[in-house]
Amino acid sequence: MTTRLVDCSQGFRSKYLDHAALTHQLRVWTEAYPALCRMTSIARTPEGRDVWLLTVGRDLDEARPAVIVDGNLHAAELAGSSVALAIAEEVLRLHLEPTTLDLPSTIIERLRHVKFFIVPRITPDGAECVLTSGRTVRSLPRDHRVERGSPRWIPQDMDGDGRALAMRVLDPSGELVEAKELAGLLVERTLEDEGPFYKLYPEGLIENFDGKRVPSPYFLGDNPIDLNRNFPWSWAPGHEQIGAGPYPASEPESRGILELATAHPEIFAWLDLHTFGGVLIRPLGHAADSKMNQEDLAVFRQLEAWMLDHTGYPTVSGHDEFLYEPDKPLRGDLTDYAYNQRGALGYVVELWDLFARLGMPRPPKFVQYYERVTREDLVKLAWWDRDENGGQCFPPWQPFDHPQLGRVEIGGVDPRIGIWNPPLHELADVCRTQAQVFLRVAALAPRVRVVGVERVALADGLTRVSVTIQNDGYLGTYGLPSAKALDFNEPLYATATAHDCAFVDPGAAHQILGHLDGWGRGLHSGANLPAYPGTRGTTSTAWATYLVKGKGHLELKIGSARAGFFTTTISV
Repeated sequence: MTTRLVDCSQGFRSKYLDHAALTHQLRVWTEAYPALCRMTSIARTPEGRDVWLLTVGRDLDEARPAVIVDGNLHAAELAGSSVALAIAEEVLRLHLEPTTLDLPSTIIERLRHVKFFIVPRITPDGAECVLTSGRTVRSLPRDHRVERGSPRWIPQDMDGDGRALAMRVLDPSGELVEAKELAGLLVERTLEDEGPFYKLYPEGLIENFDGKRVPSPYFLGDNPIDLNRNFPWSWAPGHEQIGAGPYPASEPESRGILELATAHPEIFAWLDLHTFGGVLIRPLGHAADSKMNQEDLAVFRQLEAWMLDHTGYPTVSGHDEFLYEPDKPLRGDLTDYAYNQRGALGYVVELWDLFARLGMPRPPKFVQYYERVTREDLVKLAWWDRDENGGQCFPPWQPFDHPQLGRVEIGGVDPRIGIWNPPLHELADVCRTQAQVFLRVAALAPRVRVVGVERVALADGLTRVSVTIQNDGYLGTYGLPSAKALDFNEPLYATATAHDCAFVDPGAAHQILGHLDGWGRGLHSGANLPAYPGTRGTTSTAWATYLVKGKGHLELKIGSARAGFFTTTISV
């Protein structure tokens, strides 16, 4: 009896799973559907956790067009893991229960030919730390730096409640004050405020404290590596790019991703899931759209239309609207690596549209949302948290005698559910809508098939066999047009093996077919305007011809590193 998908779910659409529960979810699927999914480890962390890869699709050992989804590259961004698992579940559904999917049959049929690589949690050590303690970790809860002499904060649970949250300290020079509208909520101080005023620090201790000078908190203070600055494309050292690590792919987690991508050149699309903001961020990250391959840009515009239609999220250029500092591109970014070095349709989704929830107007550049949160916005957030989120983001302050700072209050801020990640009652909808978009992206895959075979009998027992090969996929066999320039993106070829017959010209057994275009052009490419009617010629079709002596059959292997391979048998 076939196990139903609903009976396999471990609840990832309504809660954030720890490493043990996430591992169990993957094992349940692989044990129930061994022909459709496989679970392997691409890295092992210093704390002994596996970075799991779930491969989903039919014929798991066959190389064919593939996509990748990753989540939780940043430790606190747990919703990415849930969405990645939801996409995996939807892919299983299209093979097992296709009539339950809210997708056109044409898309479902194409998705059956695509392989999915799902890495739901790139940083299991970091995510586990955030889940169990609440402390701030950018990516990895470890620090191997040699320069350790300066004072710095080490976040940890001081009051024994199992969480490392925040500490506030009364200080007449403090930058924060309690909001009049809501007791305990700290907001930016203004000239009109009368106090009392507060300094805000992470719950924890100061290493190398001299008893006087309190160091400013820093989000990479004791966990200095940001995995999303540790990838090789445009990598720069730490004095140029904060969080870069000692060298590209210095960490086992990022190295595992690189090895996976390098071993699978057939990956043509890459979704990198983050939180928060409610936005899709696309290439280029280092230059304006005028410098981008315009055919690529048209494909990204199709993605933009789907994202807006299904989720309401806008799409922005990483360079034009998502630089933290003007004219200073991020270095070592995963999506830049995916697009520029692997030739994939790579993009980031920042899940959870908190800004829309607060009713904030769209700023000139999307990244300015994060710096333009006003006192009024924080009050709205706090009331929403209290009314709809169980007060999880702003727990009450509790007095505490700190061994270094004296009398403080602990609590106040826990951004895990409601700020960093969507509230649990909205998680399922985030999963559903993001899966709707990405499955359409996966359906852009090239699909190469033999569409015709012609046999012509000649004198002396010879037969001329002509094989017509066609790509009827949206994308060409090269994936994005710019990816043609990549060394590994070889042209399509056909290799024939004769059985019980022989080639008149043995050299013809291997034939270069060249790249085959797809039929898709993206959006706003001008193709719809009938001023000059016409489409491409037969650029999606190729022919292989063999002169064969005797009767038997030919076994043809057709494909390339990027497009994958298939084998077909032709009788002679």
